[in-house]
Amino acid sequence: MKLWGGRFTKETNQLVHNFNASLSFDQKFYEEDIEGSIAHVTMLAEQGILTNEDKEAIIGGLQSIRDDIRDGKLVFTEEHEDIHSFVEAHLIERIGDAGKRLHTGRSRNDQVALDMKLYTRKEIKEMEHLLFGLLQSLLKIMKENIDTIMPGFTHLQKAQPITLAHHMGAYFEMFYRDRSRLQDIHKRMNYCPLGSGALAGTTYPLNRERTAELLGFTGPTLNSMDSVSDRDYLIEFSAAMSIIMMHLSRFCEEIIIWNTNEYQFIDIDDSYSTGSSIMPQKKNPDIAELVRGKTGRVYGSLISLLTTMKGLSLAYNKDMQEDKEFVFDAIDTTKGCIVLFNGMLDTITFRKDRMRASAEGGFTNATDAADYLVNHGVPFRDAHGIVGQLVLYCIDKNISLGQMSLEEYKAISPVFEEDIYDAISMETCVAKRNTIGAPGPQAMKEVIAKYEAYLAEE
Repeated sequence: MKLWGGRFTKETNQLVHNFNASLSFDQKFYEEDIEGSIAHVTMLAEQGILTNEDKEAIIGGLQSIRDDIRDGKLVFTEEHEDIHSFVEAHLIERIGDAGKRLHTGRSRNDQVALDMKLYTRKEIKEMEHLLFGLLQSLLKIMKENIDTIMPGFTHLQKAQPITLAHHMGAYFEMFYRDRSRLQDIHKRMNYCPLGSGALAGTTYPLNRERTAELLGFTGPTLNSMDSVSDRDYLIEFSAAMSIIMMHLSRFCEEIIIWNTNEYQFIDIDDSYSTGSSIMPQKKNPDIAELVRGKTGRVYGSLISLLTTMKGLSLAYNKDMQEDKEFVFDAIDTTKGCIVLFNGMLDTITFRKDRMRASAEGGFTNATDAADYLVNHGVPFRDAHGIVGQLVLYCIDKNISLGQMSLEEYKAISPVFEEDIYDAISMETCVAKRNTIGAPGPQAMKEVIAKYEAYLAEE
């Protein structure tokens, strides 16, 4: 059934119908389409635009359609252009003329805008929940590894000793911000477009505040032209998903590096690894690599949506139909990646011995050796140069700073005394960094307490 066929005298060319149709993908929000229609007819009846008898018949018909789709008794077929015409055609078939009154005071433009908002709002909440689970996993690792020493890196080179708890805390911050972004988007988008009509509202005495209330919105949108042509919330959501995927991808990159034979910081569980068809010794971090790879796919959805919208004049244009496949794919991809990544993270074994050995072997305590000299009256610039000489000496001898004798230290600077060994121990290097946000145990315990309180609020 065409919702617009009265003005036309010829049937639509089949290729045109196929090109124009959206049911193959917008069937995804049949629940939201029916939910919006029930709220719409409830309001129409309250306003005296529909009779209660028609309202009850329509709602009963819509609920039966929803139940039959859920149960697989009613399937989507190609003759319908979109989810709106599919539902309305089956409604009329089931309840007769009353079904023809469903669309009173409504356009497909504000209807699809509503459906997409309802669907997106639900998906944002689901993604928030998935990120919450990931944050719980990160916090568990942090609490168990306050004293697990590992190297921190800059430029992918060993820099200073930190702890695994501190490293995981960096990702906690990232995914915390991601949840916050989703919450901001939800708050900003939570206004109801239904009642905006095609672009200029309607002459029917609608109660848009009531419709918004029934559907759990903060209130109605305030400009009908913007209401039917706004896709900002989808662009924001796509951008937020792109940032989530970027964070996951960075984490995956580190997991891939840590999993190499050269690092051996972690063991990925067999259930989240694969082997090689030719090399029997291989255990590959395929999940981490695929998450990293799928990041570009989500970026592509954002760029596609931005490009689609960039040249559109007000108000609705058919180009906007392209938003759905981009966003649907980005949502499914991002959610799937969060779930798989969290499962992989939960089952990783951390090789604490390898992490500590790596920190000890990479001159990560060189800055602390310089700080030792500064605390004994040596200007920092001179101290920096002296420790540079120490490092060169150790490289030549293939030893660490901790393996130098006191005589070797004094040969380079007489300022060094026996307490240099305690000053540059891994424990000291970490423990004395206790300003908030640093890896010291006291600072980490304060941060962990804040994270626990944040998660407890949910």
